[in-house]
Amino acid sequence: MNLVTIWLAVFVICIVIEIITMGLTTIWFAGGALIAAVAAALGAPLWLQIALMVAISLVLLYFTRPIAVKYFNKDRVKTNVESLVGKQAIVISEINNLQGIGQVTVGGQEWSARTTKEGITLPVGSVVMIRAISGVKLMVEEKNM
Repeated sequence: MNLVTIWLAVFVICIVIEIITMGLTTIWFAGGALIAAVAAALGAPLWLQIALMVAISLVLLYFTRPIAVKYFNKDRVKTNVESLVGKQAIVISEINNLQGIGQVTVGGQEWSARTTKEGITLPVGSVVMIRAISGVKLMVEEKNM
């Protein structure tokens, strides 16, 4: 087998893996393998083919992956708990990190809650924003009105 055939085989294998996984993992290396195959067809030495494969793969990965991830994840719907981040909640039991107490209600459900900043106590009735989730507790901060 000549080097063009080997590079084309690497290209096809990367594409097949990408189709199977749909995880944006091998598509960048498929591009590098394709350029290496072209270089092999033009008679470039093996070291240059390998260097092109690595360089093109890294350039594609660095410059196009963020765009591709953003494009492919734009329709992703947040599910379950992660959909709560950014929503408002109402404090139904004083939140005090030092004492390890506090509850909020959001969407008709009660959740344990802690503040994102230490030393702050949030009284009952406060409106808070959910900033993160830590285990089974909502991490909240007071909403600025």
